[in-house]
Amino acid sequence: MIYEVRQNGYLISTDPEKIDVELVHAYLSESSYWAKNIPEEVVRKSIANSVCFGIYENGQQKGFARVVTDKATFGYVADVFVVEASRGLGLSKWLMDSILAHPELQGFRRWVLATADAHGLYARSGFKPLANPGRWMELHNPDVYNP
Repeated sequence: MIYEVRQNGYLISTDPEKIDVELVHAYLSESSYWAKNIPEEVVRKSIANSVCFGIYENGQQKGFARVVTDKATFGYVADVFVVEASRGLGLSKWLMDSILAHPELQGFRRWVLATADAHGLYARSGFKPLANPGRWMELHNPDVYNP
C-alpha cells in the first residue's frame, strides 16, 4: 500500500520508487550521529525492509523516516531527518503525525525510538521516556560502520 498526504506544496509518500537513496545515504553517513559511515548497501537493505516515508517538494526529497515493524503490534521509528535547508517549516512534526496516522500502522501495542536531541519533537507525538527501562536490553555495536 502506498500512503500519501499533501500539505502546503509538500508530499509525504511511502512510495519506494520516489526515495532518493543517494540523498538518504549521504545524510545518514555524513550528517547523522547515529549512522556515520553507514555503507550504501546497508541503507538500501534497511529501506527495502522497512516502511519508509519521504518528504518531497516539487519531486525533490526533503526528508525521510522509516518504521521497522511487523505491521501488527510494534513499530520502531528510525533514521528521521529533514535536510538543513528545509528545517523550521514544521515538516518533522507533520512527518511524525503522518507516520502515526498511516492506516497499516494502527493498533500497535508499542512504538519506540531512540534520540539524542529531539525529545521535544517526539514528546509532541506522545512519546515518553521508557516507563520500565530495566526491562529493556540491547546489544549495541556503535563502531559497526567504522573501519
